[in-house]
Amino acid sequence: MWSMIIKMSVETPVNDFISKYEKSGFARFHMPGHKGRILHGLENKDITEIKGADYLYEADGIIDKSEELTAGLFGAGKTLYSTEGSSLSIKTMLGIIKSCRKDRENRMLVAAPRNVHKAFIDGCCLLDIDVAWVYPKQSSAQICSSSVTAEDIRRTIENCDRIPDAVYITSPDYLGNMADIKGISRVCKKYGIPFLVDNAQGAYLKFLDRSLHPLDLGADMCVDSAHKTLPVYTGGGYLHISESAPQQWICSAKEIMSLFASTSPSYLIMGSLDKCCGELQGGLPEKIRSCAFRVRKSADVIASFGWDVFNNEPLKLTIFSEKSGYSGDELAELLRKYKIECEYSDPSCVVLMCSPYNDEEDFQRLESAFGEIPILSSKDICNIEDIPEAKVKMPIREAYFSCHKRMPAEQAVGRICTRAAVSCQPSIPVVVPGEEITVEIMKILKRYSIFYVDVL
Repeated sequence: MWSMIIKMSVETPVNDFISKYEKSGFARFHMPGHKGRILHGLENKDITEIKGADYLYEADGIIDKSEELTAGLFGAGKTLYSTEGSSLSIKTMLGIIKSCRKDRENRMLVAAPRNVHKAFIDGCCLLDIDVAWVYPKQSSAQICSSSVTAEDIRRTIENCDRIPDAVYITSPDYLGNMADIKGISRVCKKYGIPFLVDNAQGAYLKFLDRSLHPLDLGADMCVDSAHKTLPVYTGGGYLHISESAPQQWICSAKEIMSLFASTSPSYLIMGSLDKCCGELQGGLPEKIRSCAFRVRKSADVIASFGWDVFNNEPLKLTIFSEKSGYSGDELAELLRKYKIECEYSDPSCVVLMCSPYNDEEDFQRLESAFGEIPILSSKDICNIEDIPEAKVKMPIREAYFSCHKRMPAEQAVGRICTRAAVSCQPSIPVVVPGEEITVEIMKILKRYSIFYVDVL
């Protein structure tokens, strides 16, 4: 009986402190300005770095303990909390590599496929990093998608003038494609290159029947947006450093993260990360596994109605709508009539993100909607070529900080981009600072409703 009690107990040090402070009766002559008085609903749990509350970027108390517990759950050598999502953690990963790399004579070089988040481009700009773009043999007309393989990575490395300082990929991508992390890891190890993964979409992958988390498949560092699929407030994320990573990475991580971060991290977000840690110590992993099974069932039901369903990532459904006679944006509008809001839509698809906190009614509503929406004749809505290879004319940082002006995209052909051109989420740039805007790129910009660009 005692062993059962031990197994069921969970530790949530941040929330325990906040709860104790709520009940303490202290007059709050400190930030935030609401003083714990209820206006929105959570003010009494929103505190700052008072005595005993620890400090995120020099954690040695309750935050350090909570991060340590989370690292244990994920099998990481070190886990850092982020209250500014994966955007902060991506920049931190790049900063760690820049700070700890052995090559001090050459500019830093990272090999990466094109479907990177804008935060990666921002990090390259701030840290003055060059990118060797990886173009998969199997190309795509989707800016969100990448079918990058280990062979694509190997070929890119061998075609570089020198060995890159890191390989960086996004997996799962926004449409649910899962890369061969194990295979790419083997290539990176062969060349002695650190392997970084933007796993923003896949924090839950650790807790499936068989872990698909990048750390377990050979990544040296990865970022998770906990808020995307776990019960965490928006902005809550993790930076995981593997157990086999150099100790120098772990020692420098907090200081480097603080370089890019706010000095006022949200305790509401940290509290939710801590609470999630408690849930993961309890029954949440089993709920994640059950949810993956339920999502697969919905995929089968929706496909049985004649829809083109992609379910490679266990908690994501991507509906390619063109074969059914709709653009993705048109299908998203139809779903809203059923009171269903999707994660993302574009001219060719709709993306639906699921979690254990979608209940059975949610899934039944989704299945009913696709059963009732009529399938039309297939038509080519996009009519666009694959994403072309970039024409890089100058370094990202140099282009970003050059004098520039804004102009209509159709007038910018032949000009050099100075600001990453991004439409809506998932914030993947169509064109990057320092690249020439070609006719093909201009068409893609307009396809994603980007009508103005900044150029030299």
